[in-house]
Amino acid sequence: MHKQAGFTLIELVAVLVILALLGAMAVPRFFDVATDALTAAQNGSVAGVRSGHAMAIAELKRIPTVTELATYVGGPNIAAVGTGIEVTIDGTAYVVRTYTDTTCSTATAAVGNSVNCVGQIP
Repeated sequence: MHKQAGFTLIELVAVLVILALLGAMAVPRFFDVATDALTAAQNGSVAGVRSGHAMAIAELKRIPTVTELATYVGGPNIAAVGTGIEVTIDGTAYVVRTYTDTTCSTATAAVGNSVNCVGQIP
């Protein structure tokens, strides 16, 4: 008599259960990574606008307007809007807020307003 080699149904089900458990643990981590990547991109955009603000002040020798600031930030996904600098990340537009005072309490209302302070993405 020949003994048949192979896996039993119970062994195959056990392997599938283990793989399903590993997959269930990995999926939430993937979504956390996507959220972390978006947050990092937003923070990087804010840092880029702040750097552009410092460069504009150094070159212009005065406080830049929202429009001028947008040119110093540069890039294809950058636009000046009344309330700040619009940055497009992965097809979604976010606005880095700009303010007319140094305490970041009075928001700019038009692209011609002077920018004394750069805030965050709300």
